[in-house]
Amino acid sequence: MIIKDLYSVNEAIRDKEVRVIGADGEMIGIMSSLQAQRLAVEADLDLVKISPNAVPPVCKIMDYSKFKYEQSKREKENRKNQTIVELKEIRLSMTIDVGDIAVKTKQCLKFLESGNKVKVSIRMKGRENARAYQGVKVMEDFFEGLGGKAVQDKKPSTEGRMITMMLSPVKEK
Repeated sequence: MIIKDLYSVNEAIRDKEVRVIGADGEMIGIMSSLQAQRLAVEADLDLVKISPNAVPPVCKIMDYSKFKYEQSKREKENRKNQTIVELKEIRLSMTIDVGDIAVKTKQCLKFLESGNKVKVSIRMKGRENARAYQGVKVMEDFFEGLGGKAVQDKKPSTEGRMITMMLSPVKEK
C-alpha cells in the first residue's frame, strides 16, 4: 500500500516564517524556516509542517519516522475495529405458504445475527397489482415472525410493482 505523505518535512518546508512547537510540546515561537531547521538538526530530530493552512504555518520538531509508525499503527487498529454492514435481500411472494415463510424467516434471522441489514421485497405480477394491501399484510406477518429480533428502518411501502421493507438488527444495550 502506497501512502502519500501529508506532511512537509525538513528541506521541503519553503515558507519564510513558521510558528515552531518544540519536541516537548511547548511553543518556541515564530522564526524563519532556516532557524527552525537548525533547531531540529541540533536536537537530532525532524521539522514537520503539521498545519500548513495557518498563518504563519505551524511546524513541530519531532521524530518523523516514529510519528509515521505510530500513525500507521493507529490506522491499522481502527480498521481492525471497523465492522462492515452489508445489505442482504430476501424475496417473498404474495401467495407464499406458511412453511416457506418459516424458511425465509430463519434465513433473515441468520442475516440479522451476523449484523447485516435486510431488504425484504415482493414483486407483484398481473392482477396482484390491484391487491397491494395483501402484499403489505404478508410483509407485516413476516416481520411479526421475526419475534422482535429486528427493527423496521422502513415500513412496507409500495413503489410501482415492488413492495419493500428494510430491517436492521436490534441493538443490545
